[in-house]
Amino acid sequence: MASNSIVIIAGEASGDVLGAGLMRALLAHNPTLKFEGVGGPAMLELGFHSLVPMERLAVMGLVEVLGRLPELLALRRRLRKRYTDTPPLAMIGIDAPDFNLNLETHLKRAGVPTVHYVSPSVWAWREERVFTVAKACHHVLALLPFEVPYYSKHQIPATFVGHRLADELPGQWTQEKARNQLNIDTQAPVLALLPGSRAMEVKQLGRDFVLAAAELQKRHPQLQVVMAAANEARYQQLQDLLQETLGSDNRVHLALEQTRAVLAAADAVLVASGTATLETMLFAKPMLVCYRLSGLSYRMFKRKLQVPYVSLPNLLAGTGVVEELLQDQVQVETLVDKMQDLLFDASMREQQQQAFHGMHDMLAQDADVQAAKVVAQVIAEQTGRKLQDV
Repeated sequence: MASNSIVIIAGEASGDVLGAGLMRALLAHNPTLKFEGVGGPAMLELGFHSLVPMERLAVMGLVEVLGRLPELLALRRRLRKRYTDTPPLAMIGIDAPDFNLNLETHLKRAGVPTVHYVSPSVWAWREERVFTVAKACHHVLALLPFEVPYYSKHQIPATFVGHRLADELPGQWTQEKARNQLNIDTQAPVLALLPGSRAMEVKQLGRDFVLAAAELQKRHPQLQVVMAAANEARYQQLQDLLQETLGSDNRVHLALEQTRAVLAAADAVLVASGTATLETMLFAKPMLVCYRLSGLSYRMFKRKLQVPYVSLPNLLAGTGVVEELLQDQVQVETLVDKMQDLLFDASMREQQQQAFHGMHDMLAQDADVQAAKVVAQVIAEQTGRKLQDV
């Protein structure tokens, strides 16, 4: 491996976005840098070499991961050997803590500078993981301001860099532009459905989302419904779901890889808990958040949960700005009633939107540049080499 190679391991679509932004900022320090590991389309466009498709790391739930465990362990062994035998300039694990922290630990022991980008949710559950983080990485890049004190308490270097999505959204998007791009009516109300970027999320939530949307369209014939498919695999999965659930009565517009257009076009959003709630907040769109795992996974998760909320807007605000429906609370009738309010109750919509604007300002810190500075600093501290000179 070239001495100017940096390894990045990103586990899902949101990590791909963060990885691409970080790559651009690091290349501004030194345009000769090379990048490899595991990444998605945004990183690949910048010349990233992905050893396996990023989708192979996108596993959700404590139980669901078991079926993929042999494959994941084999991949981690392969990466560990590759980067121990030929050490890179640094390794950056983006999210995917169950996979990345173990790999980071081995590489740190081998003398490789390691950075973990996106703090594991030690403040939410599995607080004991903070000790694993201490062994795994030289520095944590935190997206949220309230995360840093948890690491400071344990003398773990951590920096709040902000969130790059807050730096770029909504950008040039307008509701009219988005609706024209999606080829939908610019005047009629729009409900957006974001059931998740992972197969398991869609399996758990997709049917209820679709049935709720269909009922809302019966009550409000002018209502347009647009569903975002994060990738080709989700598009096919959602297309099958729409056919099985609604058949010839389907009036849901399915949009492939146009999540931002879908959000910009929307008047209100029904969304799976995760990074999509952050994007929805940054577009200042009223939302209802849903979260569902398999029964056993949820029981295990709930026992360890240490915070009162699961969605990022509520965690940032420290209060229930948006409503969350968890597990058995996700019922079609409930979704219909609550989304009807978010679509047509002006005071409820405005209350959420005002809170969203304040949180947007908090997160806009030029995250790519801040993260790259920390990575360069870690490399210099651990190797004595300046990034621009490698």
